[in-house]
Amino acid sequence: MHRLVPSPAGRIHLVEQGTGPLVLLLHGFPESWYSWRHQLPVLAAAGYRAVAIDVRGYGRSSRPEDVTAYRMLDLVEDNVAVVHALGERCAVIVGHDWGSTIAANSALIRPDVFRAVGLLSVPYLPRGGPRPGEAFAQLGGDEEFYVSYFQEPGRAETEIEPDVRGWLAGFYAALSADTMPAAGAPDPHFVSRGGTLRDRFPTGRRPAWLGAEELDVYAGEFERTGMSGALGRYRNMDRDWEDLADFDGAPVTQPSLFIGGSLDASTTWLADAIAAYPATLPGLLSCHVLDGGGHWIQQERPAEVNRLLTDWLASLPS
Repeated sequence: MHRLVPSPAGRIHLVEQGTGPLVLLLHGFPESWYSWRHQLPVLAAAGYRAVAIDVRGYGRSSRPEDVTAYRMLDLVEDNVAVVHALGERCAVIVGHDWGSTIAANSALIRPDVFRAVGLLSVPYLPRGGPRPGEAFAQLGGDEEFYVSYFQEPGRAETEIEPDVRGWLAGFYAALSADTMPAAGAPDPHFVSRGGTLRDRFPTGRRPAWLGAEELDVYAGEFERTGMSGALGRYRNMDRDWEDLADFDGAPVTQPSLFIGGSLDASTTWLADAIAAYPATLPGLLSCHVLDGGGHWIQQERPAEVNRLLTDWLASLPS
């Protein structure tokens, strides 16, 4: 069932299946609620009220023009508003990619609402260290890290929007286990000075999980909305660092889950964050790095992710 619910920034679009305890699913960049299409019916069949949203700025959710409207505190409040609009007092929250970071911060900031948290692909890394913009600017030497590239308003839009479908196909392929560049090839997370991200994308084939129908859905949404709302998340990382100063180094203590892929740079680059989970995720009940898995883990390996999710949910206190 598709519906819109009120949030602080306007309306949030969601897709709902099933009844029972609420599980709120958050996607990452550049995706939509559709990224959870394999999980929604399985969670519903297991007895949960599974809800996947279009995060603010994506799909059929509201897309504020003010870039500061995409800061973390506002996205956390969107999630709280969804829970309450659905008539619930609390929920389990699960996120992938940016959704993982949003889910972790939702649990951190509003433990009264989010009783457990599942993180896919991007590990929990507590707030701390130098200002993110400064840290990212130092990566890559003569090359530019993709986060810095995304942070400049209008720059990535100029690359992506003339050919949304082709760009998305290349981006998804670059981070998928079966199509990512071979070891030693130029890293698609970096941009050559004066170049574009797509210069390093694989060409000629799509990953196995991305058929023409799936690509049609994603491309159709971003062709309609443009990319600025989705990129707003990257453009608020320094504001988040300021906003979350009171949570510096804070652990997320609720029961938690992590699932990553062994070939995913988000997982391998942050291996130290996973090793620190006894301190940063003291409620961790289940941690899995799937051998041969890429970044889009719940779409690349849906059966395994579904089993791990349902087993973890069944282990949670009621």
